[in-house]
This record gives sequence, structure tokens and C-alpha cells, in this order.
Amino acid sequence: MSDVSPQAVVIGASAGALEALTIILPAVPADFPVPLILVVHIPGDKRSVLAELFRAKCQIRVLEVEDKEPLVAGTAYFAPPNYHLLVETPKTLSLSSDDPVMFSRPSIDVLFETAADAFGSALVGIVLTGANHDGARGLRAISDAGGQAIVQDPATAFAAAMPEGAIARCPGAQVMPLDAIAAYLQKVVCA
Repeated sequence: MSDVSPQAVVIGASAGALEALTIILPAVPADFPVPLILVVHIPGDKRSVLAELFRAKCQIRVLEVEDKEPLVAGTAYFAPPNYHLLVETPKTLSLSSDDPVMFSRPSIDVLFETAADAFGSALVGIVLTGANHDGARGLRAISDAGGQAIVQDPATAFAAAMPEGAIARCPGAQVMPLDAIAAYLQKVVCA
């Protein structure tokens, strides 16, 4: 675990994401001191309602990212459908229509790897439920950069493949159920 205070949290989820995020995001306090950046796998031909849904449930600001969006503390940023979400330096978000990664655009790995480059050891990465292994390589990049790696306990996931893949690729990750992840964010990030 890093001794550096986190400057951002990245979260990746796929199948079962809505239920998982409904436990985590509403628990985040209004004065959360860092941005949360999220990739949820959504079919590219569908409109995402995630930002609208969570805006009504959360104490923090919730947005769907636009290109060159500045990162602001106390805000949750959702990747729009059919675009990769990247963290740029200095701390802005950008969108890309590059090829899908592991059949996904947005890709969790793309977000996590660019965030690891931008934030290094001041990053918390969280892999939640999902049916493929997107996020495993990116979580390893976060861990290798000195950041904190967290994985939803596969036994509690709607789809265990993504958490299992992340644990296999990043064996030092902390594994915990959703309510513990929510509590961890309040304790470690808000400390």
C-alpha cells in the first residue's frame, strides 16, 4: 500500500456494474477530496444513462465525460459509450476512438494505464464485477507504479471473471466485498 495520499480513484466494471456501483458511489461523501473516474462496459450503439442514474443517488457531482474535461475533486466521471477514456497530464481527461481493447471501448485497461502514468503512487484502482479480463493489465500497471490496487471479492461479484483475472495478474491487490470497498474509500481517501 502506498504512503502517498491518493489524488484520484479509477474504477472499472462490466456485467453487474449497476448493482455494484449502487453500493459504492452513494456512500461517497459530498466533500470527497479527489475525482473518481469510471469505465463501465456499455454497448457502443447504446446511450448511457449511468451519469443520470447516479446523479440522483449520489452526494458528489456526477458527469459523463466530454473531451478535454478537467478533473475536479468530489466528482465522478463516467466514460461515454464507444470512446476510450484517458487521463492526460496535467490532470485532464480525453476521449479516443482507437480500436477496442479486449472487445471493449471504453476499455478499463486504457483508463487504468493512463491514470497510472499520470498519478503514479497517488492512485487507487478498483476492479469490480465483470465477465472478461479487462482491467487486469491496468490494475497491474497501477500496482507497479506504487498505487493501491483493490479488487471486489469474486465470491460477491455478479460475474467473477474480471475480479479473478485482476487477482491473477495483480496478486498483491486487496480483495474485499463492496461494502468494505465503500468504507475503504471513506477511510483511506478521506483521511
